Amino acid sequence: MPFISSSLLPLSVLATLLAMVMQRNQLLMALLTLEAMILAMTLLILTASSFVNLNELFTSMVLLTFGACEASLGLACLVKMARTFGNDQVSSLSTTKC
Repeated sequence: MPFISSSLLPLSVLATLLAMVMQRNQLLMALLTLEAMILAMTLLILTASSFVNLNELFTSMVLLTFGACEASLGLACLVKMARTFGNDQVSSLSTTKC
């Protein structure tokens, strides 16, 4: 388990950050990679703390709660955007509709 926490989890955070940069045109893919990054960071905190410190366990639970709230707000914005503009392209956000 130390191998996973020391090398693979930070690598997964960087991989999701790279995927977010590459898929920045579509809002749905950006939200999915953001959620994967939050889950990887939570796993990194949990494996690094080894359940010794309850403060870090509390921090990871707060991070998971904020991640769930972020996902629901992001999906609500995605539905509103898809109904208004007809797609989930980020470039359509800069256009103004009268």
